[in-house]
Amino acid sequence: MKIICAAAALLALTLPTQAAITVQAWGGVGGKGVDLFTLTNAKGMEAKITNYGGVITAIRVPGKDGIKANVVQGFDSLNDYTADDYKGRYGALIGRFANRIKDNSFMIGGVNYHIARDPYKPKEPGNKPYDERVWDARTNDGDEPQLILSLLDRAGSMGFPGTLRVTVTYTLTKNNVLRIAYRAVSDKETVVSLTNHAYFNMAGDLSGPVLDQLLTVNADTITAVDDKNVPTGAMQPVAGTAFDFRRPTPIGVHINDPDPVIQRAKGFDQNYAINGAPGTLRLAARLHDPKSGRVLEEWTTQPGLQVYSANYSPPPAGLAKGYQVHSAVALEAQGFPNAPNIPSFPSTLIQRDEQYNEVTEYRFSVSP
Repeated sequence: MKIICAAAALLALTLPTQAAITVQAWGGVGGKGVDLFTLTNAKGMEAKITNYGGVITAIRVPGKDGIKANVVQGFDSLNDYTADDYKGRYGALIGRFANRIKDNSFMIGGVNYHIARDPYKPKEPGNKPYDERVWDARTNDGDEPQLILSLLDRAGSMGFPGTLRVTVTYTLTKNNVLRIAYRAVSDKETVVSLTNHAYFNMAGDLSGPVLDQLLTVNADTITAVDDKNVPTGAMQPVAGTAFDFRRPTPIGVHINDPDPVIQRAKGFDQNYAINGAPGTLRLAARLHDPKSGRVLEEWTTQPGLQVYSANYSPPPAGLAKGYQVHSAVALEAQGFPNAPNIPSFPSTLIQRDEQYNEVTEYRFSVSP
């Protein structure tokens, strides 16, 4: 009987799968319906995404043994993402401006704008960050299924100028690539930096710390920061420091380094300046779990990559899961933090009717 079951399981792993996108009702927020979409390709890779905050709740890919595992942190219930004590932003779209801006203010055309940046303070409806909004959704079937999310972000929302029309398209390709294409246009000069806050563990969700997983970051420099982890405008070479991931390096090797920035953050929380020209699709990072063989390559057109080693992940009360510190790593392709205040940084400013276009790809494979 055991032999028959094992054979059946092996057969299930090798049977071809039809590419598809399915949808299920997942609840509601603020009177709006929330759905959970499942994208599957012909190889059986699966990505689950909800139109609440554009959250990637799961990505299932095989290891070298053929067994699939979910390699991102996430929850099974919408209630977990809307709970009062939820603070993780797991797998969510971040906008209108990802990451830190010094003193929560910047100037455009001689006008000073002060923005609301406390992500845990109660907000009025329509004045919430993108990860707390219900997006409009539509789908495209085919060999490479797509989920297209759109949002109208009114002028003054969270203090930002200009009404911004945002479209984010998730495409699951035939070759086990989850592509995220960000598009936005404003009716007034404004700043924009969009990213996704997925936390990866290539050994599988809830499999333990990622400290032994090998991280490579295609960057020679990071943005130097002040005592609040806000970039100052200076660039710091990574050579000879704990921040050097130019070759495959276990995440845990330098996670307790005496560098004051690492000590203050209790791990890694740095913006890396990705080598190559911004606007061109190029390798940003590679994450490899030697035990399972699962590999993630992240390619992007963005100028920066925030590497965050899940330094503060106490189990929140009421959530279905309790994630521990360093149980995943976030690799957030983004504009440079504090770019609106640093003229030497790649610009995050867009003019009226100018198109904001960025792409990030999560490319999954297996290494023997």
